[in-house]
Amino acid sequence: MEKRIIPIILGAMALIFIGLGVLIYFQLRPPQEIRYEADGDAEFSASAIDSGARIEIEVLRSQIDALTEAVQNLEKELGRVASSSRAPISTEPMSQERGEFQNDGGNDIIDAYAQVVLIAGRRELNAGLQIASPSYLEGVFGKPRDVLTSDCQGMTNKRLASKLQTEQVGPVRVRMLTPAIESLRTVFAKIEATDPDLYARINTAGALCVRHIRGAPGRTSTHAFGLSLDLNIDGKLDQLGDGRTQLGLTILADFFRTEGWYWGAGFSREDSMHFEVSRNLVEKWVAEGKL
Repeated sequence: MEKRIIPIILGAMALIFIGLGVLIYFQLRPPQEIRYEADGDAEFSASAIDSGARIEIEVLRSQIDALTEAVQNLEKELGRVASSSRAPISTEPMSQERGEFQNDGGNDIIDAYAQVVLIAGRRELNAGLQIASPSYLEGVFGKPRDVLTSDCQGMTNKRLASKLQTEQVGPVRVRMLTPAIESLRTVFAKIEATDPDLYARINTAGALCVRHIRGAPGRTSTHAFGLSLDLNIDGKLDQLGDGRTQLGLTILADFFRTEGWYWGAGFSREDSMHFEVSRNLVEKWVAEGKL
């Protein structure tokens, strides 16, 4: 029995090392740079994400996790056999419970966009961008509404209300401030040109909502200013604060960051569906007279 299990363990460990090597290669290889005719301000410009490589990495990571679990099961089986040397040695093939590798079937790479993954390096996700906090926005524009409740209501701030628009922008329909819609249109145009499969699966969970933060009266929600929106893949909402997100959202975040948007995955309480205009962009638009 031991003679049969040990080669399987060694073979599985070899597969793990090969998988790790491939994973390290994908992590370290230079990203493919995709340039556009107009990339906007150099302050936010960057190479677009290689979606295929990101998906390959996550698939490899899942396969390595499965191999690791199989090796652990084999090690437990070897220990069990060693501790019960008097037990008769079975000549039957090993079952799934004993760590036999079975093919799970083909993987549709398109489905990887909705796969839930851990968010790595959350505190560094928005490097170079400042958050446009509600207190900052109130200092610039005033409150979006004199009295806020926990329900979405109309905006009474004349300066902001005059800039509101409701439009179909790429795959979603939103109500936001005009310069935010223009910037969002640029983001979606680049996503569609680079990754049309991902673009087709983008959904929104809402944009403008003039209210206070639920459970925190007196604190204005960032959605109340028309400068943020929530996105998801295939209409599946992300669980708030679990440190995980859909793989597709991690790809979207690279495009948004390039255009100067702040990703909510970097909040102290992770909110990876949330994308909002950074303070950098707000200051720029105010200086240009757009807000």
